[in-house]
Parts: sequence; structure tokens; C-alpha cells
Amino acid sequence: MSKSLLFVTGTRADYGKLEPLARAAKDAGFAVSFFVTGMHMMDRYGMTKLEVLRFGAPVHEFLNQREGDPQDIVLAKTVVGFSDYIAEAQPDLVIVHGDRVEALACALVCATNYIRCAHVEGGEVSGTIDEVFRHCNSKLSYAHFVSSEDAATRLRALGEDAGSIHVIGSPELDFHARSSGVPLSEVKSRYDIPFEDFGIVIFHPVTSEASDMGRQAEMLFGALQSSGKHFVTILPNNDPGSEAILHVIEGLPASHFRVIPSMRFAHFSELMRNAACIVGNSSMGVREAPFLGVPSLDVGTRQTKRGKSPSITSVLASDRQTIEAFIESEWLKRYERDAGFGKGDAAQGFVSVLREPSFWQGGMQKTFQDA
Repeated sequence: MSKSLLFVTGTRADYGKLEPLARAAKDAGFAVSFFVTGMHMMDRYGMTKLEVLRFGAPVHEFLNQREGDPQDIVLAKTVVGFSDYIAEAQPDLVIVHGDRVEALACALVCATNYIRCAHVEGGEVSGTIDEVFRHCNSKLSYAHFVSSEDAATRLRALGEDAGSIHVIGSPELDFHARSSGVPLSEVKSRYDIPFEDFGIVIFHPVTSEASDMGRQAEMLFGALQSSGKHFVTILPNNDPGSEAILHVIEGLPASHFRVIPSMRFAHFSELMRNAACIVGNSSMGVREAPFLGVPSLDVGTRQTKRGKSPSITSVLASDRQTIEAFIESEWLKRYERDAGFGKGDAAQGFVSVLREPSFWQGGMQKTFQDA
């Protein structure tokens, strides 16, 4: 009987990373299902659960928050909901991603119930509360699928067993390594994007700077507007501080900004490949953009120390001069592909590990491994 894998997804971003792994696992004969929660379930952010439903595997939907819920309440609700579900589903392996509170809740439930949990893209640094959540998820997990040797080194420093750490690269690069299958003309038509050339902007809140996010957004978007260029703006996630950013976005002129709640992954991938540049503090600016050779402006502290590439320029939102200089000099520029986060074959590595009998035979009692 095939092993059952339950993928936990709470946002459009983590689904883009988990989907290639789930697809490869399903094709390899594993029984794949999804626990869908978080932003996926919210109308304001495009009801992106529909993207997961298109996968064609069993999906359990759980509404874990209302607008304005603080993160500790979201954590508590998710723990209760996932605990109830896991008692019924009894998967052989739960797969969580990254640093979101939903992943933390589900990893905690797995640890307390001695259920195998695999953490994808642990061992990374960012300099915000997200990093704390990410390291917590790693300590709670049974196995680790990481994007780089640097990440693997950090997990060993956290006392994780080297045998439980598997370097496979960033899974979303698997998708970007091949054709999106969607022509740019279709993307522009579907999302009513009227611009000939365009940058992409995604500016998420930083929870430890929630009270300052409105001011940062005003400075960033003010500098972009003064450039006279056109931008496709994707709405931020719903962490504390998002309301202030949304207020700024709502006031942007349609003549230069096309605001979209969310996009289908294939369409977004094609948009990224053709963008003049990528601006903001999404991980795509330090991961996907260098892989695609697109110049990116990393704004603020959210991705601090996370990526190094000649195509990345780091700046504070208050540094208008550098922002304007970047738009002037980097617009439509292209770089050589950067493989620092993988070569686009993460799913193959993921399945290879799962096929090893030894992966399923390890004991559930974790011990700290001294360096």
C-alpha cells in the first residue's frame, strides 16, 4: 500500500513551492492530499483555494481566521482544526513549508502526536519574526528538504541530525525551469494588464515593523510613481501591518499601477519572466528573480541576508535616490541565471528521498546533535 502524504498550504506563495513536490509524489504513486487553510480561504485575497482544487487530489478546507485576527489566535485555531483532522486522516507524512503560522501550528500538532512531519525550506535567514517561526518549524520536524548547502549547515548548527537533512533546491524553480505554457498575451488579456513593459511589485508587511508599514509603503510607491514607469501590483499577505499597505495601494493611479489580488501560478510565472524588474520584499525577488535573470529591488528587512546575486539590489524604503536609480539603470536588463537556490530539479530529489526505505524507518524521538 502506498504511503499517504498530506501537504499543508495556507498561501498562494507556499502552494507554488509545494505543488511541484506534490505533483511528482503523485506521479510516483504516493497518495497525495491537501490541508488548505489561511489566506487560501479568504475572498479578499482571490480565494486561491481554487488553485489547489485544480490539482485533482483530495482537499480538506479549514477556515482558521477572520479579518483582523492576531497571529496567536490564528495559531490556536489552526492547532485545534488540524488536530481534529489529523486524528481522522492519519497520514504517513505531513509536509509543511517555510515560516508561516499555519505551518508552525501543524508542525506542533505532528510533534505532539508523533506523526512524521517534513519541513521544506528550513534553515534560512531573513531577520524578522518569520525566521523565528521557520527555526521552530525545523525543530519540530522529522525531516528537512532544504534549498541550499548554507541552509543545511544552519540546521546542523541547530542540532538537527545530518541524516534528516536533504538538499534539493527551491521547489518553485522546477516550474520556472520549464515553459509556463501560457503566452504573455493571454496573461495580459486575462488580468487586464494594458502596459507594454512593466515591473512587478509585491510589498508584504513585516510583523515586527507593523506600525511603520504604511509609511514604508507610501515612500516606496511614491518613488515608483515618480519614475513614470508601469507596474503590476499584487496584494500583500495578511500579516499585521497589511491594512496600512492596502490603504496606500488603494490610492495608486490606474494609469501606472494595475492592482491584482492574486494570479494563477502559470500566469504569474510568465509575467515574471517578462517583467522589466521585480520590486518589494517577497522571497521571489531573491529566489525566482535571480533564477530567471530578472533584476530585483529588495526593499526593507524582510529578506535580510537571504539571497546574494548580482541581479539583487537591497535598499530601505526611505532611500528614494537608490530606488529611482535602480528603476533607471535596471529596467528591462537581464542577467545570467543564478542557481544559488537550485537548478529546477527539487521534485526529483524529493521523490528520491521518499522512495528510500530508510526514510520511513527512523525513530520519532529526536535528539540534539552536538556539532
